Amino acid sequence: MHFIVETLVKQDYHKVFKGFDQDLFLKLSPPGIKVELLQFDGCKKGDIVELQLSILLFKQRWKSTITESGKTTNEYFFVDEARGKDLPFFLKEWKHYHRIINTPEGTKIIDDITYKGPLGISRLLYPILKSQFNYRKPIYQKLFA
Repeated sequence: MHFIVETLVKQDYHKVFKGFDQDLFLKLSPPGIKVELLQFDGCKKGDIVELQLSILLFKQRWKSTITESGKTTNEYFFVDEARGKDLPFFLKEWKHYHRIINTPEGTKIIDDITYKGPLGISRLLYPILKSQFNYRKPIYQKLFA
């Protein structure tokens, strides 16, 4: 399954990229899910982000590796990926392509997500996951005003 969420913010794209740190990561956590950040190396290739999610009575680990990162003349990007045992039980594969693009109107933040759930539940996860990324839009707009 795949979806994209785009958010336009007013701040310069260099500053927006610098703001992609562990503080921002924690502010983006959706309501109803307690997130404990166990490791945050950054957004460069080879970095690790590991967290523990508390959802109702369940604790689940999530460990992603930054598999790609870079900069072009008008964009920063990085990709975090995880598979199998590094994901909560409701996911089997995860790829999150982050793009921070300079535009005449400001900076466009793009969350481009591809995922797979077990036993055909990917479609059931779609509205939940997409709403969690839509939840980020006003947070981005407030923090990068």
